[in-house]
Amino acid sequence: MKFKRLLPLSLFGRSLLIMVTPLVIVQVVAAWVFYDRHWETVSRRLATALAGEVAFLVEMRERPGDEPTDRDLVVGALRHFDLQVTFEAGAHFDTRAAEAASIVQTLLTGALAERVRRAFIVDTETLPRDVEIQVQLDEGVMRVIAPRKRLYSSTAILFLMWMIGTALVTAGIAIHFLRRQIRPILKLAHAADSFGRGIDVPAFRPEGAAEVRQAARAFLLMRERLIRQITQRTEMLAGVSHDLRTPLTRMRLELAMLGDNPDAKGIADDVAEMERMIEGYLAFARGEGSEMPTPTGLGSLVAEVVDGARRSAQDVTITLDAEADTALTVPVRPNAFKRCLANLIGNACRHGRHVAVSAHRLTDSIEILVDDDGPGIPPGSREEVFRPFFRLDRSRNPQTGGTGLGLTIARDVARGHGGDVILESAPLGGLRARVTVPV
Repeated sequence: MKFKRLLPLSLFGRSLLIMVTPLVIVQVVAAWVFYDRHWETVSRRLATALAGEVAFLVEMRERPGDEPTDRDLVVGALRHFDLQVTFEAGAHFDTRAAEAASIVQTLLTGALAERVRRAFIVDTETLPRDVEIQVQLDEGVMRVIAPRKRLYSSTAILFLMWMIGTALVTAGIAIHFLRRQIRPILKLAHAADSFGRGIDVPAFRPEGAAEVRQAARAFLLMRERLIRQITQRTEMLAGVSHDLRTPLTRMRLELAMLGDNPDAKGIADDVAEMERMIEGYLAFARGEGSEMPTPTGLGSLVAEVVDGARRSAQDVTITLDAEADTALTVPVRPNAFKRCLANLIGNACRHGRHVAVSAHRLTDSIEILVDDDGPGIPPGSREEVFRPFFRLDRSRNPQTGGTGLGLTIARDVARGHGGDVILESAPLGGLRARVTVPV
């Protein structure tokens, strides 16, 4: 679990990690093999060669008999070995061993210890471009200055530059192609999200890799099927609405001709109830699918629904920011969203004496709260009331009626915009309906 938390969340990050991790492992292994098999071996050989030259000079300087002069050794060392040699007669130095400051100094010290049977000092820090070696002789100190490049192989620098350069080029190419491969997936996700919120995406075209194109074609087929089903359902409901309204209209006319007959009053109430139920059923089945989203100020929309509730002698208060329309503007289907708010506020008005409505903007969404002081709904039943035709009259006022579709339609509209409706306990003591819409 801890390892999963360290993984990137995005597909781009995970794909890049999959590509970069083997590259880094290969580079590390190559660097280790180079150091172990090449750089260290070459450096040891270079140190051994320099130590052998110093040992040769010491041997020539102390050879008994017809030995060369100091001037001959200095000239020969500079000419043949590129070494600057000086002799200090009667000099001595501290023979206490100094700690090695680098790997090169360690290798050179080891090589000199094997070949020079004298006390010596190796200094690789004082001179910027040279290495100084002092050897204690019987007659004094021989001081040898060698170019630092004698102990370093240029292939090491070239190899490091090559590794870093190829790694950067490979990573750049990988990032470029990964972005091009991820872009069609992001477009597909955006198209699916827009279509799910009721915004058509006619300009979307499949692109990218074969698998992404296959997913995009499947999305387009799904989109066509859904649009065709919505169209067929809307046309069918238009005919059903006409067929149902015609006999109901005749019944209302016949009841009107009966005048003030007490028996007719009950039938008239039943007809009105049937019309109201049919309107609710058709609104639920139709789902406002033909309406297109437009940028809408939810502040004005909420205020309009609240004014309608107040005209019905309801006690409804509203709380909005000073610049509510500017802050709460979002693409929605106005009539559908108005029906969502009307259902929630109407539901709160039926079951409470006071209703409080507020709207504000969050970081990535707009939130609308509808609170009432009614009896509320038990927490265990707050999801069940969203089921079509479900009624919870025992926990609410038994004198109020309804089709059992108000909350269902409200959540359907909110989710159709990419948001949701959630029921909670209200500060007023009743029920709170929290509507969220992404921005």
